[in-house]
Amino acid sequence: MKYENFQTFEVAVENGIATVTFDFGSVNVQGQEMLADLNSLAMRLERDRDTKVVIFQSANPEIWVCHYDTDLLKDMSTEAVSRQDAQLLDLQSVCERMSKVPQATIAKLEGFARGGGHELALALDMRFAARGKFKFMQMEVGMGILPCGGGASRMARQTGLGKALEIILSAQDYGADDAERLGTINKALEPDEIGPYVTALAERIAKFPAESINACKQMVYESIDKPIDEALKAEAYWLYQATSKTPAVKRFTIADEQGLEHDIENQRKWGDLVMQVQDIN
Repeated sequence: MKYENFQTFEVAVENGIATVTFDFGSVNVQGQEMLADLNSLAMRLERDRDTKVVIFQSANPEIWVCHYDTDLLKDMSTEAVSRQDAQLLDLQSVCERMSKVPQATIAKLEGFARGGGHELALALDMRFAARGKFKFMQMEVGMGILPCGGGASRMARQTGLGKALEIILSAQDYGADDAERLGTINKALEPDEIGPYVTALAERIAKFPAESINACKQMVYESIDKPIDEALKAEAYWLYQATSKTPAVKRFTIADEQGLEHDIENQRKWGDLVMQVQDIN
């Protein structure tokens, strides 16, 4: 799969890992150009079974992705619409499409991510932030609107209701440690730690079967807002999507024939064993 001709970022692919580096103007503004690029990127990722992990970072040392382009916001309608007539906004559609790509997606946050930029990060699977560099904000309430890139919906799922409302209604900056406390990121790291940490995580995930990565991801997203009985059915469905396309059963058969599960030493080192069986196809 070729990842080229983007205007707002560059993509480099190596060993099953795609690295997307935003580099657009002075602040990586989230306008039509970026949304078009992200939509095109998602389309390619949906068809790519060799790439397993996508890391999103910025070439700008101060900005990850800026807020939504005010040149577009100023043209918003001032007329109220009914629920039936409400249509998804471009940013909502693009973020939703990006959230569903079959790869594991990681935001490597080393600068500001406010408004729409933060909402894009929330649409990715995992987020890691550098202390002293990362700041996020949802400023929309102060402008007279609300987070409209899926931010309100995804934040409530990520943090819980009270913390989501604290973030949205305060319209203030939060740093990496606050983000970890609130639950909007996976982990806060020192600036010199974030690169090696994200790289090691991506390399580990990239060793696993693409079909299993996708099945795990889709199952988690599908089940999060379902009643438990429906969620369990979704879990069973995605399990068999994985076993039909991966060497899982073959690996279990070998383990059973060799009696590996009864060896106490194997129980102590599952983290290593799970990587070793990737050679069994």
